[in-house]
Amino acid sequence: MLKSLYDWTIRMADSRHALWALALVAFVESSFFPIPPDLLMIPMIIAAPHRAFLIAGVAMAASVAGGMLGYGIGYFAFDSIGQPILEHLGKADSMAEFNGKFNDAGFWAVLIAGVTPFPYKVITIMSGWTAMPLGTFIVTSIIARGLRFFIIAGLLWKFGEPIRDFIEKRLGLVMTLFCVVLIGGFFLVKFL
Repeated sequence: MLKSLYDWTIRMADSRHALWALALVAFVESSFFPIPPDLLMIPMIIAAPHRAFLIAGVAMAASVAGGMLGYGIGYFAFDSIGQPILEHLGKADSMAEFNGKFNDAGFWAVLIAGVTPFPYKVITIMSGWTAMPLGTFIVTSIIARGLRFFIIAGLLWKFGEPIRDFIEKRLGLVMTLFCVVLIGGFFLVKFL
């Protein structure tokens, strides 16, 4: 089933409905869909680099809107919908401990999950479950998803096909390292 979802996502990149498909994939990926919108964005931008930032904007807006659905799942329907999704992702065991610490670091959790390969859907559901302030969640999601999608769009717009391999294989690592350095810098400033 996952292979057929992946194949559908890639086929949609060549469709005249590609922007709508991207919006749908970005929306549902933020709360339950397993395929990241990057897989659709990359071939779309390579095919039409002049639309790179429009494509990134659609992905960001739809992803943030989908994140609000994930937030709603966590807030209103955690026991019936959110918990089974997290159990399926293998995150159920650490939920109680995570809940106690989450809102203290909520901004950072959403930011990190939004730009790294960590499943953003887990954070959206957990944000609702722990009742993170909705404004904090939305603003941080816009920043995080904007960074992720506009960096990809910018790299593809500037370098085209040659940067594709880097994005697909190493961008997640680079973004994770960026977050580690960013957080480390804040801790250094705070404690020095």
